Amino acid sequence: MVAVSLHALPGVPHIEPGDDLAGIVIDVVARNDVALDDGDVVVLAQKIVSKSEGRYADLSAVEPSLEAKRLAGICGKDPRLVELILSESVGVLRCVPGVIIVRHRLGLVLANAGIDQSNLPGNAAGGRALLLPLDPDASAHRLRRTLVERSGRRCGVAIIDSLGRAWRQGTTGICIGAAGFGALSDMRGSRDLYGRTLQSTIIGTGDELAAAASLVMGQANEGTPIVLVKGLALLLQNGNAQTLVRPLCEDLFQ
Repeated sequence: MVAVSLHALPGVPHIEPGDDLAGIVIDVVARNDVALDDGDVVVLAQKIVSKSEGRYADLSAVEPSLEAKRLAGICGKDPRLVELILSESVGVLRCVPGVIIVRHRLGLVLANAGIDQSNLPGNAAGGRALLLPLDPDASAHRLRRTLVERSGRRCGVAIIDSLGRAWRQGTTGICIGAAGFGALSDMRGSRDLYGRTLQSTIIGTGDELAAAASLVMGQANEGTPIVLVKGLALLLQNGNAQTLVRPLCEDLFQ
């Protein structure tokens, strides 16, 4: 029997640009009376990674383009925020009142390019925004390398965000950065219970991990942006979350 446990770790301090996330992870794990073991996966909310990397934008410094103003008239958003959305995107897929759906420069299809204005210090008036990390996979690999060096444990790292899905209500966690485990598990060629060869089964392991961690992490004011996952027994390898992004040539819905 496989037993998997997820530990949302309270006590994470407010993250500032330049903070040592590896040190914070090691400290908060120790203070919660759990241990970082080989094969564990440390899951971090995208927001604390972006904060540590200083991915803030001040709307007062943004000059909206004519296109941003046009789209703002449709969706009802601040034209400066729309300009930030455009700057983070490679294409606008849909613009309707309340939301802009874009293809992010990372390949993700997201509402408002994943830009967030909630839970930011000094942002009561809404003048600041937080962008996704420049390269979440690189961020995950840097963090994992430091964690392995300092702890001596061969762990994995996942950076997660939440998004909505076509045809489904509500948001769910997805993996946008991964290191130390395969984010995509190709089961093609293996056999099912009755000996039939699987033809098309590919599992989004990183996204399933993200959804589980998001469930215990919370999405509002819980203050637990780090989750320690034990018992998954994932194959340690040089994985990354970009493998989860469907290539445009295979996108049947565009």
